[in-house]
Amino acid sequence: MNIPLIEGCVDSYASAIAAYRGGADRLELCANLAIGGTTPSLSLLELVRRDCPLPVNVLIRPRFGDFLYSAAELEEMEKEIRRFRDLGANGVVIGVLTPQGEVDMDAMGRLADCAGELDITLHRAFDMTRDPIKTLKDAVRLGCRTILTSGQARNALEGAEVLAEIFRQAAGRIDIMAGCGVKKENIPTIYRRTGIRMFHTTGRRGAVESGMVYRKEGVSMGLPSLSEYELWRTDEEEFRACAEIVHNLPD
Repeated sequence: MNIPLIEGCVDSYASAIAAYRGGADRLELCANLAIGGTTPSLSLLELVRRDCPLPVNVLIRPRFGDFLYSAAELEEMEKEIRRFRDLGANGVVIGVLTPQGEVDMDAMGRLADCAGELDITLHRAFDMTRDPIKTLKDAVRLGCRTILTSGQARNALEGAEVLAEIFRQAAGRIDIMAGCGVKKENIPTIYRRTGIRMFHTTGRRGAVESGMVYRKEGVSMGLPSLSEYELWRTDEEEFRACAEIVHNLPD
């Protein structure tokens, strides 16, 4: 389709509402974006769907790290897909790879069966595969609606050449959505270089200062490179600026 569309990548209720108010067309609901995103809670989906009248696609990723999953992890993912489907998710965002860096067609087929009529997005596991054109063909065979990709680069701007070729090869059979490092400053350039009009962004402007007054120094609850007293959230005005650019991209 390649209609102008902007998807908000969010991992909290506050970010979901900010993206909605800023003009998002759809949400990808996650947890833990600081580590690349993991599966959100069922309760978060319930709250977001209650207060945000947008289609919500849910990331299904049981842990940080690679996309080579054990039998138990795949079973966990199947159960989560069924539960999110029953709660009214619009779609699921999934990706499973083989040790050789190809799409695991058997595992992905199992997850797709659980999804049923839900939209399926192949997430940035795409960017970790050996052959992007073969992966594109595999995603089409699986019935995926969308591929989310940076063009197998550190960000979508750097991957513009590969994105353009993937978009050309897709030929309308599947949507190609540019994601990773998408900002208002580079959306027009990515569009000009690729023709893609579907974008995925967090719409962040910077860290939000914690409301904590007492601050324990020298103790970290997570990655030591991240402060416990900075919160990363979607900024409504930043997202609105991105949305206005996307929604006005020419045909």
